[in-house]
Amino acid sequence: MEMEGQVESQKRRGVSKEDLISERTGSLGCIGWVLVILSGFFTILLSPFTIWFCLKIVKEYERAVIFRLGRIPDKKAKGPGIFFILPCTDDIVKVDLRTVSFDIPPQEILTKDSVTVSVDGVVYFRVSDPIASVANVANADFATRLLAQTTLRNVLGTKNLAELLSDREGIAHSMQANLDEATDDWGIKVERVEIKDVKLPHQLQRAMAAEAEATREARAKVIAAEGEMNASRALKEASLVISESPSGLQLRYLQTLNTIAAEKNSTIIFPLPMDMLTPFLRK
Repeated sequence: MEMEGQVESQKRRGVSKEDLISERTGSLGCIGWVLVILSGFFTILLSPFTIWFCLKIVKEYERAVIFRLGRIPDKKAKGPGIFFILPCTDDIVKVDLRTVSFDIPPQEILTKDSVTVSVDGVVYFRVSDPIASVANVANADFATRLLAQTTLRNVLGTKNLAELLSDREGIAHSMQANLDEATDDWGIKVERVEIKDVKLPHQLQRAMAAEAEATREARAKVIAAEGEMNASRALKEASLVISESPSGLQLRYLQTLNTIAAEKNSTIIFPLPMDMLTPFLRK
C-alpha cells in the first residue's frame, strides 16, 4: 500500500512512471560500488565453482528483473536466454509475460433503476512492463483482481437493467478502458473483459415473462385483426368482380364442387340459383 501511495502521489505531481523507476535506479553509492567490486573479485577468484551461482536462464515467455543491493541497475528487464549476475549482491525476480485470465466472482449490484442483479465476468491481462509490475505494486495479479471487482460494480451501477441486458459489449469495453488506465502504472495491460452471466431475481423473471407474454398476445391480436381487415377487403373486391360477370359465379360454383370432391366425403352439393326459386317465393 505504501508503494501504491507513492505512485499515486507522484502522479498527482506530474511525475510519470518512467521517472519514478529512474529514481529507483540511481547510483549505488561508494559503499555499494565497493561491495559490487568485492563480489566480482571473489566470484572470479572462486571460479569455476561460482559460475553455477552466476549463470541464470529465463524462458521465452519470462523476463528477469535484477536488484543490485536493493536497486534496479537497468531500465530494461533481462531475457529471454542466459545472463550472468553477481551472487552476493544481485537478486532476481522472474516475471511471466503470458496472458492470464481470471473469473470475477458474482457481484450483487444495484442498477440505476434500483434493481438488484448478480453479475460475473472474466478478465484477460498480461504484464507489459516487468520492472513496473515488480517495483510499483506488491502483487500485480492480486491488485488487478480486486480492481476488476470494484470496476465491475462501479460501471454497472451507472446502467439501468435494460442497458445491462442489451449492451453487454459496450459495458465490457468501458470496463476494459477503465482497468487498462488504472493498471498502467503497475505495468499491466488489460486485453479483454467479458460479462459472463446476469442473474435476475425469480420474481423479476416471472414479471418479465408475464410482460413479454402479454406483449406477444397483444401483437397476435393486432395481426389477426389486420388479417381479417385485409381478407374483407379482398372479398369485397372479389364480389365486385363476380357481380360484373354472372358466368364467373357459376365457375366459382364448379371450383367449389371440385374442392369438395377432392376431400373424399359423401356429401354432394348441388348449387341452386336463387332465380329458380323466385316464382315460388312470390306465390
